[in-house]
Amino acid sequence: MNGKTKVVIGIILVLIVFAMAVAYSAFATELQLNGTAEIVGEWDIRITDIKTIDISDGCDDGEPQFTNTSATFNAKLVKPGDLVTYEVTIENAGTIDAALGTVIFREQENGSDAIKYTTTELANKLKAGEQTTFSITIEYDPETEEIPTVKTKTIIGVIEYVQDN
Repeated sequence: MNGKTKVVIGIILVLIVFAMAVAYSAFATELQLNGTAEIVGEWDIRITDIKTIDISDGCDDGEPQFTNTSATFNAKLVKPGDLVTYEVTIENAGTIDAALGTVIFREQENGSDAIKYTTTELANKLKAGEQTTFSITIEYDPETEEIPTVKTKTIIGVIEYVQDN
């Protein structure tokens, strides 16, 4: 094969490749896909109110304080049998249904045995937009016969709501 033949074959090959590219582009279509995803669900479980619903004469409810995620009570009881009961309102202000997860109420060690805390049950489900209430009663044990040396007891509570499946 001489040099002229090689050049001709080279030119023919280039023309064939060019023709194939033109033919391919004539039958090829580029598809473009665009998409956006946005999370619009809101998680917003909060304390919306605390009110005193029962208080013994002469006692002080300590004006309970709260934020969206915490509450503080400071009841002052005078004599055995005295009590203060608070009603706590919890609202699901979000758009995601919630289920009750962990509930822990733990009394402080070395606190007075004469002070008793009791709570009512919490709702197991809290759908978006719903509210629920529960109560906390703090009582000076009516069976106490002597004024105790230790006169305070603190309770620490954790209420956890989780996404309802």
